[in-house]
Amino acid sequence: MNPKERSWIVNESFFHAEQVPYYETIMTIGNGYLGTRGSFAESYARELPSTLVHGVFNHHPSDQVPDLANVPAWYAVKLTVDGEVFKLDQGTILGYRRWLDMRMGTLNRQILWESHAGKIIRVEFSRLASMDNQHLLLQQIKLTALDDMEIKCALFFDYENAFNVAYAEEGARRVSHWTDVQNGNDYWQGTTNQSGYVVALTHHIDVDQSLESYAEGDNRGQQFTASLKNGESLDVKRYVTIASSRDSGKVADYARQQLSEAVNTGYLDLEARNAAVWQDLWSDMDVVIKGDELAQLAIRFVTYHLLIAAPRHDEHVSIGAKTLSGFGYKGHVFWDTELFMLPPFTFSRPKIARNLLMYRYHNLAGAREKAAEAGYRGAMFPWESTDTGRETTPRWTLPGKDGNRIRIWTGDHEQHISSDIAYAVWQFWQWTGDNDFFANYGAELILDTAIFWESRVEWNEAQQRYELHEQIGPDEFHENVDNPVFTNRLTIWHMQHAIRTMQWLQQHAPEKAAALATQLGISDDNLSQWQHIADHMYIPRYGELKVYEQFDGYFERNYVHVPTYSPRSGNIDVILGHRRTNESQVIKQADVVMLMALLAEEMGDKEELLRNWRTYLPRTAHDSSLSPAIHAWVGARLGLVDEAYELWMKGAGLDLENNKGNVRDGIHAAACGGLRQAVLLGFAGLHLSGNGWAVRPQLPEWWRSVSFTIYYRGRRQPIIINND
Repeated sequence: MNPKERSWIVNESFFHAEQVPYYETIMTIGNGYLGTRGSFAESYARELPSTLVHGVFNHHPSDQVPDLANVPAWYAVKLTVDGEVFKLDQGTILGYRRWLDMRMGTLNRQILWESHAGKIIRVEFSRLASMDNQHLLLQQIKLTALDDMEIKCALFFDYENAFNVAYAEEGARRVSHWTDVQNGNDYWQGTTNQSGYVVALTHHIDVDQSLESYAEGDNRGQQFTASLKNGESLDVKRYVTIASSRDSGKVADYARQQLSEAVNTGYLDLEARNAAVWQDLWSDMDVVIKGDELAQLAIRFVTYHLLIAAPRHDEHVSIGAKTLSGFGYKGHVFWDTELFMLPPFTFSRPKIARNLLMYRYHNLAGAREKAAEAGYRGAMFPWESTDTGRETTPRWTLPGKDGNRIRIWTGDHEQHISSDIAYAVWQFWQWTGDNDFFANYGAELILDTAIFWESRVEWNEAQQRYELHEQIGPDEFHENVDNPVFTNRLTIWHMQHAIRTMQWLQQHAPEKAAALATQLGISDDNLSQWQHIADHMYIPRYGELKVYEQFDGYFERNYVHVPTYSPRSGNIDVILGHRRTNESQVIKQADVVMLMALLAEEMGDKEELLRNWRTYLPRTAHDSSLSPAIHAWVGARLGLVDEAYELWMKGAGLDLENNKGNVRDGIHAAACGGLRQAVLLGFAGLHLSGNGWAVRPQLPEWWRSVSFTIYYRGRRQPIIINND
């Protein structure tokens, strides 16, 4: 395979049972409506099979918080050769290859297998989630006999493995979110037992054999039996459609209609349509790096996983921290979306970015409810949210080995998410010039969260300044601190841009300005107060080092030289313990550096930024997947290209190399978005200037060139940067 081909392929050359969950995650397929992990059709004990559908959340009574409900595996197959079950951990594997082709979103597998009885068969699998029709899934199986044999093949919906893991004080256990289940030979339907969502699956099998009913346990499907001579092959094509009550009130009828249309279209045409949409997506989203094959593969890998998770046709859902590729974080939406995953779409596929922002707009009621419950005005967005827009962060951890639980404060005090969302709105507007979105939706998000901060900041009469107490910044190792510089400085930015928002509305959309002023209770006094907050917000600085102080008293804590705690496979807070970590200067992830990424030159000149970089880098553990890419972005902009590249590759290895050992839980979605931003905004130096967009490249010396496409104010702009 030549390098151009290799950079589109995620390959597995050998079957290793212990690595099944890892490959399941990185070989997830999806289409922005659902994600299906790369679990095997024939099923294994170590697997964590899941098909997760955007927005289909359910709160099982045994669990702490809501979860995306796992639907039956639509690709399940049971194959026997002369009565012997085809399994990779049985018989003999004579040859094996599995690969994900990111150009077209197809997962493929080829196996040469010998049964205990000595019968050899070649089995080929292929599956995809159609990008052309988000309700359509396709599976193809080709069976080639290399001895005379009788095969029996059942294709069914694996309801028995449609489980989630619930976490409660009694411990972790498997649970099903489904009730009122209807299970037939060519369909499955269930209703979530708390939220009441209905999901339906139906399939059509195209094979030159007679089909009969299949039933085993709770699973239902269809099967055929065929006698094959040496050298004969048999092709099986399976059309599957899926729908939920979020799509139609008559879910089963809707799924069947989609299936009928797909079958009438034909398998080859459906594959071609899927490939055409992928080609269009890649025409905007591909980043071409010449001179670095590994980086080329990595940037396409992270882009692929963003694309299959991003809702292209639905503005009531968003991207969770683990996309739709695993059970980690239960599909919940964090600040990861707005500051990490959304910007790549703002630059290169703005309609998707708009959908993600509209999810926040549609959930303003939940943000207002949270603010009111805490005694504040305006909108305070939840740290974790689902379909309802309400706060879904658990308040306590499960009991540890000693029986003690730890209070989780992020849902209460990690309030910077409201400004993160406002920042994403403003950036989207600046890049797209979408005045309709800004006037009718974005402005309200910025203004109502500004009202929250107006009610949240605390006036220190003695110091004549505004402060924020009991906060959590991006560095979650330090909880309930006073005056985190990240949050305080973003509050200044928020106040300034809320004023600019209202002024723009008054000039360009006066009726909307008046309506929002009445609806949100905004007067000239509020605007004056916002300016007063911006002018008098306290920004901690540490004079001895001439840097921003991460929060009040940060440098009074115990210094730990983080690089000495390497190599390590686990997080440093596990090594040091919760209390010792909290009392130290160890930082979980980019915090002050994150602020430098967002506000750039507003944070100071290059020398000041370098002082902060050199101060905080050796204190940062990078124990969040969000961290390496942000450091790479900032490092590149500061001209520290070699350091930036090393950090970028560290971030790229989170999923591709499983270098934190937790990929089984799902893709690190924020790292995907951060890595893409690090290339465009860091190495390429893309930024907005007074005259529009500009670049300030800082490419690694071995990169011959980097090219990508952006949209600025509705115009498509291909960019090629040669490393002369």
